[in-house]
Amino acid sequence: MMGREYKGHILVVDDEPSMRTTLSILLKREGYQVSQASDGVEAIKMLEPGEYDMVLTDLKMEGVDGIELLRHVRAAAPQTEVLIFTAYGTIATAVEAMKLGAYDYIGKPFDEEELLLKVARALERKALVKEVQDLRAELRGQGGVKLIIAASKEMREVLATIDQVAPTEATVLIEGESGTGKELVARAIHRGSPRSDCPFIPINCSTFPDTLLESELFGYEKGAFTGADKGRKGLFEAAHKGTLFLDEIGDMPRPLQGKLLRVLQEGEVRRLGSTAPIRVQVRIVTATNKEIESLVAQGILRDDLFYRLNVVRIHIPPLRERPDDIMPLAQHFLEIYSKRAQKEIMGFAPDAAQAMLDHPWPGNVRELENAVERGLILCRSSSITSQDLSLGLPFFDAGFGKGVTLKELQRRHTLSVLERHGGNQAKAARELGIGRNTLWRRLKEYGIIS
Repeated sequence: MMGREYKGHILVVDDEPSMRTTLSILLKREGYQVSQASDGVEAIKMLEPGEYDMVLTDLKMEGVDGIELLRHVRAAAPQTEVLIFTAYGTIATAVEAMKLGAYDYIGKPFDEEELLLKVARALERKALVKEVQDLRAELRGQGGVKLIIAASKEMREVLATIDQVAPTEATVLIEGESGTGKELVARAIHRGSPRSDCPFIPINCSTFPDTLLESELFGYEKGAFTGADKGRKGLFEAAHKGTLFLDEIGDMPRPLQGKLLRVLQEGEVRRLGSTAPIRVQVRIVTATNKEIESLVAQGILRDDLFYRLNVVRIHIPPLRERPDDIMPLAQHFLEIYSKRAQKEIMGFAPDAAQAMLDHPWPGNVRELENAVERGLILCRSSSITSQDLSLGLPFFDAGFGKGVTLKELQRRHTLSVLERHGGNQAKAARELGIGRNTLWRRLKEYGIIS
């Protein structure tokens, strides 16, 4: 095998010698390593974890049939893909095999091109799963980024930037659409920093009314305003020696931006109702889902504050621009929610995987996570199907890719969620992953409210 790329080791199982020979010749010609078993009993004896990348088996065999063999493969070598041969009259059984964890089935007599395509796709999926597992193992040694799933080139670059900036004291500005994981990146920066043993405190600037946001950040003294019957620390004080993450910085009121700038310049805060300065050592990480230069140009964000925040900028691309991350993320969420629900699910059926790869994901990683959780809840077999995921929402189907802008898709999505919750803005905002103030501004922009 010198000089030839290893493509995979396949175990062919069939009680017809001529079929085994035909398959072996075909697969070896394509560069696969092939072993043979004359029936299910022999195949079970040959099974060893890591020995075979795929088992290609007939469904109907004496003694141990393809279904029973599939169960043994799933138990003894769960990373091995299984492709089942079936005659026309047993297709229903083959479909049942897919629910038990088989990658796919192919009818007899088989089409060579179709067979080789399905074998290649199955082994590609296996390789991707292994790559994700290897990446997770690698990230365990990189404390700051160990919780970020990144198979794509784009997200690997994000991880590299996190590794560079985390040990420093630089302020970081994170850009990305809603649901891309900005807070996760901020947490990774904190975990990889010398401040990791001190508090990480996140706050979404869009979720608080202007006056309340100021008191949350800076704290207040007793009697500072009606109802302030005792003093309270602000989040700057609470985050002392740690990291304060200001999400949606573009929604911070402009007068409050001046006070934030003062903290960055002088390292001190003043509680509401007090003139005494309090020294704080806080690293500031900010994030926005808007175009930051546009906020500055419109006067929404102070330019002097922008320059102080924009020391290092990290852009998180939307999920639709990094499809290599979709299946690794989906598998990650499936592991999490299946453990929580104590529900054993083998994985995603091919149609579900294809549906996820085809979906535009305007809600990004948060939407993917919700879809996987929904699929797990609705799944009635051992694999999640496209029907379980329920991705075919009308506002995505109608016109996506035909000149419809992302802003228009966001509008449709927002109104659809609001309608689903009967106009309840609090519930709609929670599902959308935004603050009620942000939802209110969207609805005003759409002309829904005045």
